Amino acid sequence: MKFNKDEVCILIPTLNESLTIGPVVKEFRDLGYSHILVVDGKSTDNTVKNARDAGAVVRTQTGKGKGNAIIEAFEVIEQPYILMLDGDGTYSAKDADKMLTPLFLGFDQVIGDRLINAEEGSFSRVNLFGNHMLNLFFKLAHSRDLHDILSGYRSFTKLAIQQMNLKETGFEIETEMSVEAVRNGQRIMVVPIRYSRRPGTPTKLSPFHDGIRIVSTIYRLARVNNPMFYFGIMGAFCALLGLLTGVYVLLEWLHHIDHIPLTILTVLLIVVGIEIFMFGVISDMLLVFHREIIREIQLNQPPRQK
Repeated sequence: MKFNKDEVCILIPTLNESLTIGPVVKEFRDLGYSHILVVDGKSTDNTVKNARDAGAVVRTQTGKGKGNAIIEAFEVIEQPYILMLDGDGTYSAKDADKMLTPLFLGFDQVIGDRLINAEEGSFSRVNLFGNHMLNLFFKLAHSRDLHDILSGYRSFTKLAIQQMNLKETGFEIETEMSVEAVRNGQRIMVVPIRYSRRPGTPTKLSPFHDGIRIVSTIYRLARVNNPMFYFGIMGAFCALLGLLTGVYVLLEWLHHIDHIPLTILTVLLIVVGIEIFMFGVISDMLLVFHREIIREIQLNQPPRQK
């Protein structure tokens, strides 16, 4: 399908990508994309110069972190379609058409799935395992399988961006985008893309530290998207802790040893766990009711006058 490339903005957040940003920008320009925006996180190398020499418009972000760069860019982009990717050379401009075509067919967001066609050596075993576990956790928490929630190769309509309430400042931004897309009922397509090894540039992602932050983000954002999951885990944890202390109290009682304070704590933990779980049930019912009301309002809205 042919589409107007002048309606697309190529968004590339960067930080010290001097070795790769030039070829990345040039590859998109050679394919006919004229609106290329590089948002730089105050690089200390020649990233800004190389991006401008290759033909991109460069803005220096005011905040810190990838999330801030993307949020700031969304505020200034005027084109109705946005294609976002990293500037480290791991994504290919040749996949741009398949990433953008679904938007012109009515989809709101497209996610490039790196895990299907990843080049050998592009993921370590730890990173690959971690990606699969995070995707599974996201599926459990938000009841949607998006295959690769951490993919940095995404396309959006301007309207889809405006529906999102993005606040994450770091590498959790892709996770928040996925959550916001599901929460707003956006039409999402996942397409397989090529993912190459990093060409000599060190990764800025810490597998353990950033992995913990991403897990925390998935769980924290489930509070408004899937309260049954959010409160259910807390309730189950409290109740299970109460049961474990209860087993200890019972075993000690059988040996004629009383633990009155621990017995009280056991009862409190179980009762609080059950109450938190029930709060999740009630919250889930209210969320379903809210969504039904919103759906009815949207269905009963009069058509817009042209």
